[in-house]
Amino acid sequence: MLVRDVMSRPALTVRADTSLKEAATLLDSRSVTALPVVDARQRPVGVISEADLIVDRVPRDTRLHLRPSATDQHTLPPRTVGEVMTTRVLTVTETSDLAEASDLMTSTGVKSLPVLDDAGRVVGVVSRRDLIHVLARPDEAIEAALDELVRSLERDWTVKVTDGVATVTGPAETGEHAMATTLAQTVAGVVGVIIH
Repeated sequence: MLVRDVMSRPALTVRADTSLKEAATLLDSRSVTALPVVDARQRPVGVISEADLIVDRVPRDTRLHLRPSATDQHTLPPRTVGEVMTTRVLTVTETSDLAEASDLMTSTGVKSLPVLDDAGRVVGVVSRRDLIHVLARPDEAIEAALDELVRSLERDWTVKVTDGVATVTGPAETGEHAMATTLAQTVAGVVGVIIH
């Protein structure tokens, strides 16, 4: 399965001069954890995450302290995305393997990745939530989609999906086994394939 099959599009992005208040409002209203920061050509220059927004942005409650510190009184927090964004941007392309995107997210702790087109522009975002949505797809829907693909190839195979594992019965030769496996792995929600 490819990233383009599950990514959210169009990408919700901000610019470096966007206010932190506006970025926080977008994160909150859209229930996302990060936003790509782009330049005028829609190319990624950074990422702003929930963590970036909350660092040093929540003032101490003076009721709990006898005296506020001098820095609390004179230091204003950052105001724009460009001041706090992460500039090391991990990205994938629309044609990246979804498994590779998943590996990148789990190995780095990043919750979402900007998706780039062939020109290097941000066109979408793939997130852990997108992957969970695929993994939570009902077995009946996965089975129906795979069965439709099998029928479109005029194969007389039977398909059963249980807990995301597709069992395909009927492929007789090694070449058909490979075809059935490849076909099943393109269906959203398939986590494994058994050929009988």
